[in-house]
Amino acid sequence: MTANKKIYFASDQHFGAPTIEQSKVREQKFVNWLDTIKADAEAIFLLGDLFDFWFEYKKVVPKGFIRVLGKLAELKDSGIQIYFFVGNHDLWMEDYFETELNIPTYYKPKEFTFNNKLFLIGHGDGLGPGDKGYKRMKKVFTNPFSKWLYRWLHPDIGVALAQYLSVKNKLISGEEDVKFLGEDNEWLVHYCNKKLTEKAYNYFIFGHRHLPMNIQLTENSKYINTGDWISHFTYAIFDGQEMVLKSY
Repeated sequence: MTANKKIYFASDQHFGAPTIEQSKVREQKFVNWLDTIKADAEAIFLLGDLFDFWFEYKKVVPKGFIRVLGKLAELKDSGIQIYFFVGNHDLWMEDYFETELNIPTYYKPKEFTFNNKLFLIGHGDGLGPGDKGYKRMKKVFTNPFSKWLYRWLHPDIGVALAQYLSVKNKLISGEEDVKFLGEDNEWLVHYCNKKLTEKAYNYFIFGHRHLPMNIQLTENSKYINTGDWISHFTYAIFDGQEMVLKSY
């Protein structure tokens, strides 16, 4: 890492929900945050569910979010590295970010090393024990045949239907999961502890749970959940030595 530079992590903005009008207020707040961090950001990790719904037709993407996308393009063009991890609400993301914004897109957790610290970074959905209903649903949604079928819906119908289900269906929205289960019952904690038997990670950074969490797993390992930009407006920072959670 460059001296005096930092790495930022944020997730679960869910732009577009619950309505376009309400979303725009949060979008502007997020853009303002991006403006405040651009002076010392070496890299920005967006850990999924940036949008409450995203589907890429061959020639069409969902309308809106222009200020957010424009700001990300500006920061990327200025030399700040940006990485995007697909979440469960934008799991139909394909190559739009890569071709239009030059932002790499990842579909599974990925290892990174910064200043000799080993990170495992991802969205967090479908990891660890439990969550079986969602895991079954994800297999259906990510099946190539399912995506092919969905593309036959006119975008005006397909996007409207998906936005409705994204907000109303509790299995998709995750509304019932936004409560702390206790460290012994948090399935991402179980996942992290299992991964520690394979490799000595210093930091596990995930989103998805909508709850800011900073949990000490071992003397040299922590699990950080970045929370969300709906209720908490939280993010994580790595300054080269330590990870901290902050709210904007």
